[in-house]
Amino acid sequence: MAQPGNCAWLVCRSDSDQIAGVINVTNIVLGFFRSAYLGYYVFAGHEGQGVMRDGLAAVSRQAFKSLKLHRLEANIQPGNLASLALVRSCGFTQEGYSPRYLKIGGRWRDHERWALLAR
Repeated sequence: MAQPGNCAWLVCRSDSDQIAGVINVTNIVLGFFRSAYLGYYVFAGHEGQGVMRDGLAAVSRQAFKSLKLHRLEANIQPGNLASLALVRSCGFTQEGYSPRYLKIGGRWRDHERWALLAR
């Protein structure tokens, strides 16, 4: 994450300051595009508690205000219902479907493409 064009945030619980997850904004392209990819994960025991929703909302605000991005894109495997619910709850909209988008575990996996635009 130390390379230019990447940013990372730790997501901490407000009740204990314990680290609960990570959110990455990568492949940042500025100029006329002003877009980046979003990646995230929550640590076991913290899922389903709204911690990542709060973290993603905060990171999205930072991406649009501080980084001056116009667009954040998340590519999610169709079976990852928790991740789909997370981006949906943060206002992302589904823009498309990418067959065989990313190689994971030795297999090319389909992904749904979700995006959030600056307001």
